[in-house]
Order: sequence, then C-alpha cells, then structure tokens
Amino acid sequence: MDDDRPDVLLTGLLFYDLVLTGLGRPPTPGEEIWTAGMGCGPGGIANLAVAASRFGLRTSLATVFGDDFYGAHCREILAGQENVDLSLSRVADGWATPVTVSLAYGDDRALVTHGQEPPYSQDALMGDPPEARTALVHIEAQPRAWLAKAAANGTRIYADVGWDPTQEWSTDLLEQLSLCHAFLPNEREAMAYTRTDSAVAALGTLAELVPVAVVTRGGDGAVAVDQLTGEYAEVPALDVDVLDATGAGDVFGASFVAASLGGWPLQERLRFAVLAAGLSVRHHGGAPAAPGWYGVDRWWRSLTDPDLKRAYGFLADRIPADPGPPVRYAPVTPPARQY
Repeated sequence: MDDDRPDVLLTGLLFYDLVLTGLGRPPTPGEEIWTAGMGCGPGGIANLAVAASRFGLRTSLATVFGDDFYGAHCREILAGQENVDLSLSRVADGWATPVTVSLAYGDDRALVTHGQEPPYSQDALMGDPPEARTALVHIEAQPRAWLAKAAANGTRIYADVGWDPTQEWSTDLLEQLSLCHAFLPNEREAMAYTRTDSAVAALGTLAELVPVAVVTRGGDGAVAVDQLTGEYAEVPALDVDVLDATGAGDVFGASFVAASLGGWPLQERLRFAVLAAGLSVRHHGGAPAAPGWYGVDRWWRSLTDPDLKRAYGFLADRIPADPGPPVRYAPVTPPARQY
C-alpha cells in the first residue's frame, strides 16, 4: 500500500507483568501456594501494541518507561523484538515502571499492581498526534484532548473501556463515542453503561452511537453490528483450555482492527478476533501470548475439526504466504542483560 502512516496509534500506561498460573484457587492470608507456571513480559498498553505488530501492522506507541530494569527490559522487547515504533515514548528519570502480578486460576485472574501516575500525560506524549490509519484507545471518564485531534485528522478511532471502580457507569462517557468509528466493550461493561440486561440489547443501544459496535462475551463469543455495511454477526468462542486470560480483550481488539484494515466482512472480522483471543489464553501473559500470523497459521494447518474448517475457511485466502517467524512467548525470567 502507498500509505506511510502508522496502521495503529496507541497510548496508555505500560506495566511489567509477572504472571503466575496453575493455581487451583486464590491464596488465603498466611498461606503459601506453589504454582505450576510463570511468565513475564511487558503488559498494559503493550498488550495492544504487540498484538497489532504481530499481524504486520505498523504500530506506533506513546508511553512512559521508568529508568529501571523493568523499563529497559520492556523497551528492548517492544522495539528490538516486536518492531514497535517508540519514537513518541519517553523514559522518565527517577520514576519506577509499574509492576503487576497476575494470579491466574480457572478461566479468570486476580491482579496486584504497584505503581504511581506517570510524569507525562497522554496529551503531553501525543501533543498534535500524527496522522494514522487507526488508533486503539481506552476511553475514560475524563476525555483526552489528543483523541479529538486524532479524529479530526482522519484517524479512525477504535475504542474500548475499562472497569469503573466507582461502579456508577456514568453514561456521560458514551458521549465520547461521537469521535469513534468502533466501540468494543465486554458484555458486563456494555450492559452497565447502556442500562440494559443482555449483550444483544446493549449492542442495539451502542449501534445508535457509533458506526461499528462490538460486544465481547468471554466464553460465549462476541456479537457485532456494522451500520456502514448493514451487517450483523454473532460467533461462538473457541473451546480451549484457559491458561491465562490476561490481555485476551486487547488481543481481540488488535485482531479486529487488523481484519478491518483488510476490508473483511463483519463475520470474518469477528471470527478472526475471537480466534486470536482464544489462542492467546493458552499461553502466559498478555503481550507475549498474542498469536500473530504465525500462531494463526499453525492453528489453521493443524485443524481437523470439519465444522471449524468450514467456519474458518476464509483463512485459506487471508493468511500471508509468509506468516513470519515463530512468536516468542513469555519467559519464566527475563534474560540477563549484557554490560
């Protein structure tokens, strides 16, 4: 394509993630539990960046790294290993990179995080944001000035939303959808913000506010409507053994954007995103678990189920001839740095 803009523009808080898996249950006070698995790597906004880059998208990330081991390690992984453009990012002297410990058990996880607010805001990092084909954003109660600027310069905004710790689910947040091309909340968030009692009902309300509305449903798959094409789609989740669900929603979002940039029909976009998210939960961590084209290609080549073969038959024409090198999953410990 004769288009040198970034495919995906991202900004947000980065974490160093340490993920412990294989817990049969959460620990209780005073108890020590030995886990069956562990992995580490960049998390937070890095989940979206890596997931997008592994699908061959030119990915530009504006975030803040601490001037510590965790920050240096995350920079090396993102820029050196994952080919993410960090020219909009900054290293903050004297600021510690936030660290999250994820305790994964069953198909869910609990998170414990240490960190402080970064010394640079999203608006300071972005300034006048560069033109990009898309931006993947987490909208919050307080609107970000850069978002309106990005929408004005032609960047298509794909948004999701995080958990509301106040549990008030203010509908004022939905006013920001006027800037967005697509909105991809999970089922609980969608119902809470729209004051509805089902994913389909929430989807109907959101479809009146944004051109493309998607509601993810975890183990029940996802539903979506595209008002621009008049398409509606509902797809089931993959039947997979969940090792760690960290970052699965981010992998879904990045995969949906990748398929959308390819101009795929809504049914294919939704199936592809559900597939990528399902493949990611079989591995440790958020960012390192993203399958990329390599993981999708391996799954497709090993597929024997005739029903899935039919449902995902479109992949035969979508997977690149060269799906790239094997992805690197989360190591148990980061490699020693060379001095």
